[in-house]
Amino acid sequence: MKESIRKTAVANIAARESDIENLETADVSAIYGKNAFTLKVMEKELPKDTFKKLKATISKGLSLDIDIADAVAEAMKNWAIEQGASHYTHWFQPLTGTTAEKHDSFIDPDGEGGVILNFSGKELIQGEPDASSFPNGGIRATFEARGYTAWDPTSPAFIKRSKAGATLCIPTAFCSYTGEALDKKTPLLRSMQAISTQAKRVLACFDEDSDGMAITSLGPEQEYFLIDKELFLARPDLIQAGRTIFGNTPPKHQQLDDHYFGAIKSRIIACMEEIDLELWKLAIPSKTRHNEVAPAEFEIACTYETLNLATDHNMMVMETIRRVADRHGLAALMHEKPFAGINGNGKHNNWNISTPGGKNLMKPGDNPHDDAVFLTFLCAVIKAVDTHADLLRASVASAGNDHRLGANEAPPAIISIFLGDQLYDIIEQIERGKVENSSNKTTLNIGVDTLPKLPKDTTDRNRTSPFAFTGNKFEFRAPGSEQSCAGPNVVINTAVAEALDEIATILEKSDNITKTLQTLLQDIVKKHKKVLFNGDGYSEDWVKEAEKRGLPNLKKTPEALKALLTNKSIDLFGKYNVLSKVELESRYAVYKEQYEMTIQIEAELAVDMADTMILPVAVEELTDLTTALLNLRTLDIEFGQEGIENKIDIIGSLIDDASNSIDELKNAISEKNVQDMILKIEELRTSIDALESKIDDNKWPLPKYSELLFAY
Repeated sequence: MKESIRKTAVANIAARESDIENLETADVSAIYGKNAFTLKVMEKELPKDTFKKLKATISKGLSLDIDIADAVAEAMKNWAIEQGASHYTHWFQPLTGTTAEKHDSFIDPDGEGGVILNFSGKELIQGEPDASSFPNGGIRATFEARGYTAWDPTSPAFIKRSKAGATLCIPTAFCSYTGEALDKKTPLLRSMQAISTQAKRVLACFDEDSDGMAITSLGPEQEYFLIDKELFLARPDLIQAGRTIFGNTPPKHQQLDDHYFGAIKSRIIACMEEIDLELWKLAIPSKTRHNEVAPAEFEIACTYETLNLATDHNMMVMETIRRVADRHGLAALMHEKPFAGINGNGKHNNWNISTPGGKNLMKPGDNPHDDAVFLTFLCAVIKAVDTHADLLRASVASAGNDHRLGANEAPPAIISIFLGDQLYDIIEQIERGKVENSSNKTTLNIGVDTLPKLPKDTTDRNRTSPFAFTGNKFEFRAPGSEQSCAGPNVVINTAVAEALDEIATILEKSDNITKTLQTLLQDIVKKHKKVLFNGDGYSEDWVKEAEKRGLPNLKKTPEALKALLTNKSIDLFGKYNVLSKVELESRYAVYKEQYEMTIQIEAELAVDMADTMILPVAVEELTDLTTALLNLRTLDIEFGQEGIENKIDIIGSLIDDASNSIDELKNAISEKNVQDMILKIEELRTSIDALESKIDDNKWPLPKYSELLFAY
């Protein structure tokens, strides 16, 4: 029998020799940031006045002085050429959810057979990619191609290397000729400005530092799978859809909890170490790495950075993981649910906000004044999440994430907040109009001078909560692993900005902040307390309770995306100039189309794989069994006939079921009925997975879960 691609791949994995000893170690402090045009590099390369102006733009949110562009461009070009770069690109994040780049060289012919290396301020500040060829939701027609990329000085340029050379990548925003945002970055920057403006108004009411920008920060945790590349290439579904359309869960997977935080295999740790080195060279503060719950699943986490920078860096983290994994003969899977029956991938979004001076406003303070500020911002978040829970759900909606949310591995689609018992108790006391110090039960009014010291780090963790307070930040656990951090944080920032705006408007008119604050926070808690839940988010009791409370439960992407088009959403984003009605409508159209196209691709893949790879093998098995049965009968051997007959019946019935499901799935595809496609894919999968357990292992064409998850 000819050896299958699958068996050959497994044999190659077993025979592979480790090259771990050949890896070079590096002095982290020496290489950190060597491939990034950081403030440290800028200070060295730029004239003092130019550096001072650019630093003010970055750190204080001041408008960019266009007059310094040529000086910055010259310094950036010289630095990039020293790094071996021959080209530059405006690196941006279109609505595809990935990154995009068009490379231009620095060369200009000198007319004498030579070249001059040039890079102007104009080329730095603005580029012109084709705006009609990216998802735009109707903002740009095919014949209206003009769009612009605009330099984002708050995110450092960086060097992307290949075997043959290097390219200078300049983070940019991307907008249409008519000014609408066509990317993820532009609304994120707008939302950061919106929340900063409103936060500073509230801080001013407490005589807090409000010079510069209030800082929203992010510490993302990125989950991913690593599987052998040869096995990956033998699975058309993984190549094209990022997940397995077919496949049985093996007898052993994650039920022994032996993979989570377990010793990391040598081939994987070699890959992880190189990932860290590559990230550190880009000044990306990769901090934590470990085995995740599912076999072959891992996590990387970076320390907190300014929200925009952390979002850019997370896109670079995903790209780096994929690129380095490939060098190690591995394939990185970022899909939210690559394998059925075991945990999928998420991206925990750890968010907080600080004063312009850097004091974390999501952390209980050391005195009553600080605690009053903390409680004010805490209540603003509670109000924001309750008011715009539907938008938060929409911000993490995708075909991939629909497989994960609420599947006993991720939070449910019902958006709620976990505070922990002690903080929840204080919120309840605020609702009653008094706060009792838990140590001596002294009754205190809510005010700047009388608020008791709040507990620190006393909350447990609740992995079933979508939006959990974890001591000094909020962890939004619902984003999918493939998604950009931008979308969820645009919603968080803008929703909290609205709540802070309403709080500031009341406090600014008050002659007695203490009394006004007491009434204000009490009103917020009474109205929005329904979003607080410390229990098991997976339980059916919570589903019923959430419905009683009036909390939305938007289980699937199509219904979740509708939140983008409500008057409430249009008013929110329009008021703070984050997204116009046209931009919201375009995003709804883009995300809806992406969802439908994803399902259609998966449906067509399922038909193709079943028709051309699996059913022929099933028919071959049926033929071989039938031949064996006839031979037994010819030889008048009774033993084994009954067992073979039963197997023939089962396989024959499964072939019929699969064939019927294929026909029905083809009809759903031709009718473009997305929901029918989803149902028919699952029906077909049931038959195919049953065939996998009945057909000779040597004949089965697809690498099985037992190989994908353990052979690396």
